[in-house]
Amino acid sequence: MASFASLLCAALTQAETLFDYQLQPVQVAEGTWVVPGVPEDFSRSNGGNIVNIGFIETSAGVVLIDTGPSLRYAQQLEAAVARVTSQPIVAAIITHHHPDHWFGNQHFKTLPIYALPETLGAMVNEGDNFADNLYRMSGDWMRSTEPTPANTALADNTLSIGDHTFQLIKLKGHTVADLAVLDTNTGVLFAGDLAFDQRAPTTPHADIDTWLASLDSLGDIDYRLLVPGHGQPAPDDRAIQFTRHYLLWLQNLLRQSAQVGDVPTDVINKPIPAAFQEASLVREELSRSVIHLYPGLEANTLSTHKQGGYN
Repeated sequence: MASFASLLCAALTQAETLFDYQLQPVQVAEGTWVVPGVPEDFSRSNGGNIVNIGFIETSAGVVLIDTGPSLRYAQQLEAAVARVTSQPIVAAIITHHHPDHWFGNQHFKTLPIYALPETLGAMVNEGDNFADNLYRMSGDWMRSTEPTPANTALADNTLSIGDHTFQLIKLKGHTVADLAVLDTNTGVLFAGDLAFDQRAPTTPHADIDTWLASLDSLGDIDYRLLVPGHGQPAPDDRAIQFTRHYLLWLQNLLRQSAQVGDVPTDVINKPIPAAFQEASLVREELSRSVIHLYPGLEANTLSTHKQGGYN
């Protein structure tokens, strides 16, 4: 009969196999890699592996761009980094406060973890609620994960680590604070979730007009490669344009629907334009956007009609 210890060891080995994110870094520039996420929402099958994580090898060590959705992910991310470079991880830069981008912080909490002050505040205020949702959606992939906010607020417009200088582009619109990071050594721009490619943008904290203005700012940057938060890295502006066209369609749809008095279920079931039908999660994100954004538009439309004498 097998001993309890051997059975326990076998069970632990099986659990580690079951919860393997299978992270595969892809080199996109000299000393620069992206660990791609799948074009899906959080689930018990993907464990929240839905976001592009970047890392850059500098003379002082490796800098992460975001840390992923869980403690398990961050542990496996460190192992994935070690497969392609002997340099240790020395710092992380967090692009914004959505949890798929920073719930790996716990594993790197002894290192400098940089974020904009507004992002840090949002992590503190919303971290526990995010954790509740992620545990519900991703299950045991989240085991032992605790929300661990960034520990170093960014004040300057540049950050030098080793022989690399990172330009910090402070924007907003997707959330209250969205950081794009340009590695001036390679020209790689990490756009965070300001840019999506062939995956419908998420809007739980969005201000669409502000987001569109931030996309204009991204387009003005001289970069060689743009890495979106979700989707394929590319040397052109396809992610910026996809995000812009989607947001304009969404904004017009919601405004026109509010003008004619459509109820939310009507809006959710509106036709999806051909330009977005092949993108991931369009219907799902439309439903979520109606929940997030439509009540305010309805209220504004009703107020405008009353002021104009329509009641």
